[in-house]
Amino acid sequence: MSITRSNDYIISLIKELLKQPNETEWLEFKHNNDDKEMIGEYISALSNSAALNSKTNAYMIWGVDDATHKTLGTTFKPSVTTKGNEALENWLLRLLTPKIDFKFYEVTIDEKEVVLLEIAPANINPVTFSGVEYIRLNSHKKKLKELPEKERELWRVFDRVPFEKQIAVDNLDDGEVLNYLEYTKYFELLNLPLPENRQAILESLINDDLIKKTENGKYSITNLGAILFAKNLNSFSNLKRKAIRVIQYKDNTKFETIKEREGNKGYAVGFEGLIDYINNILPSNEVIKQAFRENIRMYPELSIREIVANAIIHQDFFQTGSSVMIEIFSNRFEVTNPGTPLVDTDRFLDSPPKSRNEALASFMRRIGVCEERGSGVDKIVMQSEIYQLPAPIFETTNEHTVAILFAHKELKDMDKSDKTRACYQHASLRYIQRDYMTNTSLRERFAIDKKNISMVSKIINETLKEEKIFIYDESVGTKARKYIPWWAK
Repeated sequence: MSITRSNDYIISLIKELLKQPNETEWLEFKHNNDDKEMIGEYISALSNSAALNSKTNAYMIWGVDDATHKTLGTTFKPSVTTKGNEALENWLLRLLTPKIDFKFYEVTIDEKEVVLLEIAPANINPVTFSGVEYIRLNSHKKKLKELPEKERELWRVFDRVPFEKQIAVDNLDDGEVLNYLEYTKYFELLNLPLPENRQAILESLINDDLIKKTENGKYSITNLGAILFAKNLNSFSNLKRKAIRVIQYKDNTKFETIKEREGNKGYAVGFEGLIDYINNILPSNEVIKQAFRENIRMYPELSIREIVANAIIHQDFFQTGSSVMIEIFSNRFEVTNPGTPLVDTDRFLDSPPKSRNEALASFMRRIGVCEERGSGVDKIVMQSEIYQLPAPIFETTNEHTVAILFAHKELKDMDKSDKTRACYQHASLRYIQRDYMTNTSLRERFAIDKKNISMVSKIINETLKEEKIFIYDESVGTKARKYIPWWAK
């Protein structure tokens, strides 16, 4: 898994699992069978069955009799086991699709060696091993295609359980659940008084789907609760890799890193600290105002807040092994989040906001991180215009979304794509404000002197050629023309 647990925890977990009367669809016992293909197939089967049974993890245990559950000990040592010249874990991970978290633990119980394999549940697609999907039927491993009803049921599970409602950790008592979360920050961010007793605190967290009370009287923390209010994301096996990374480079390339930092707090808890940290390391420009020199940050703070918040809210949490990454270069600011957007990047400005994480987005709006009305892209574009910066870029690459802010450039240093992109975004921004782009409005956007009006016409003509904008009314003269974005035609 993504987290290393203590030996004491693993031993207590194994003893708890041994109390199960029989093997289940999410629990398998072995003695010494260390067949590598068999292990891979079981990871697929148990992961899919854990999802089907709403379990936070599935398990295989070696060194146990599967009938009596008596501890026998095992000769299987995954830490030194290889397949060919490749470590077992690496080999298994390579053949699993999609990649899921799993981890072997080797412990001693009653002076006998026991191995536990902890496996995360499938989340968005059935897990395959070597291209084949497996599932458990009672205590038997089967190919999923042989059980079409199970396959349909599994897909229904993926359809109906959003990431935020899945369980990050369960079987906690009331004290333990509060030890995982910055619960005081929950009340502070919502401007609510902190309740005077523990039960009232828990009820508030339950009402916001941050935790759940289980049938046995204990508590579970949802992914929503963990990703927003974790004291330490490393405490949650399926969320550790969702920590936000900030990397600062020396120049315009990735060859030399100045600083690299990975946050470990929940997003709601750590957002303001993250923004402060970014602003403090951003490059600045020296500007002369009325004979005084003044250092101005390279990017508006509002743009930084919106671009980071968007990446957090719209990321695809089901993409394992990747998280929001913020990269600071000498000439640009890039934010990459896992997952492709639900709307075309060209329509970010005008499309109603869509998020695959609606509960997360809603809560972040409630605490003022982003607004209810839109995606924030309009603010980013507007700030670029106000501060005379090149137009931002929004693009998709390899199942990720990338947003890029650029440092100031003189118009003469901008290439054709910089200019036409700015022209298209300006037309889009004007249109959603119930207005039209004109030669004058674009001249003001670029701060071009009136005597150089032909420069503006050239930019408009280039953008017209690319069919990013269109003339609103061709019957009027050139000077009085209005322009609209392509999607408004």
